[in-house]
Amino acid sequence: MLRGAAFMVGLLAALPAVAGEMTAEEARHFVIGKTFSYNCFEGTRGQGKVRADGSVVGSIQFQGAGKVRYAVLPANTLQVRGTSVCASLRGLPFEPCFNLEKHDEYSFRGSISGLGFAACEFTRRGVARASNSHDDNGPLRLRSSLTADNNR
Repeated sequence: MLRGAAFMVGLLAALPAVAGEMTAEEARHFVIGKTFSYNCFEGTRGQGKVRADGSVVGSIQFQGAGKVRYAVLPANTLQVRGTSVCASLRGLPFEPCFNLEKHDEYSFRGSISGLGFAACEFTRRGVARASNSHDDNGPLRLRSSLTADNNR
């Protein structure tokens, strides 16, 4: 179940223009519709996009080994609860909320509230491109394998 929470942290995505902890609304504005690559504390990695309805689509490779899997989480999986962003995942005995700390305008750290070690680093994909190779309203195209190269 911690993997599921790490996956959610991994698929969250973004913060405001200054470094520091983000509010839920700042995070929502920073993340919605943008693609982020993520690397988590226990090796899980992937990329994903949060949509305006709280659904998530992307890829995940657990503990940095094995197959890269396509993942979709339904609408309202991610929700703003007061000043927090929380996840509602079937099968988890609790609904984790997240601390989101912005590094810069392209990256942030997401950790499970109360479990600061359970964190993922997120980096926005495609920010250096002159034009996007995919339609932000259409399906997310995923590569068959993950690499350290975040420019493609």
